[in-house]
Amino acid sequence: MDIKAELKKGHSRELANGIVSYIGEDPERFRELMEVFAAGPYRITQRASWPMALAVEKHPPLLAPYYDAVISMLAKPNIIAGIKRNILRVLQYQEVPSEFEGEVLDVTFRLLEDTGEPIAIRVFSMQVVYNLSERYPEIKPELKAIIESSMPYASAGFKSRASKILPKL
Repeated sequence: MDIKAELKKGHSRELANGIVSYIGEDPERFRELMEVFAAGPYRITQRASWPMALAVEKHPPLLAPYYDAVISMLAKPNIIAGIKRNILRVLQYQEVPSEFEGEVLDVTFRLLEDTGEPIAIRVFSMQVVYNLSERYPEIKPELKAIIESSMPYASAGFKSRASKILPKL
């Protein structure tokens, strides 16, 4: 399968699932997807981010060699919301390697606090920060303060995730 050619066809669940089925657990095929994801242009990167997220949800070890690439992409200014959302969706289910924890915390705290970010990005960021707070309990008070200060103006999705995390803090 030519992954880039598939992504040029459009952006649909059917196409994304087809790419994920093609990749399966194969690291070489996942590498092909990640090369397309990294190379761009933005439209193709955005389209590649969805099957990337779906493939990693099914087979988490596939992401291990690409942490640097996805975290660098997440930290870029002006990155489109769909790409951020799919990267964060993946990170919320991953154990972030120790060498990337600082950068991930910095980016996800910033995204969580930014009320201009879409709700899904803020919610996934909240979960990533919470997951890391299990290893670094000293960040729990800051996380709790951010969540509580956001609650009066928050959406139902934000409040739902916060109601699961706050009691654990």
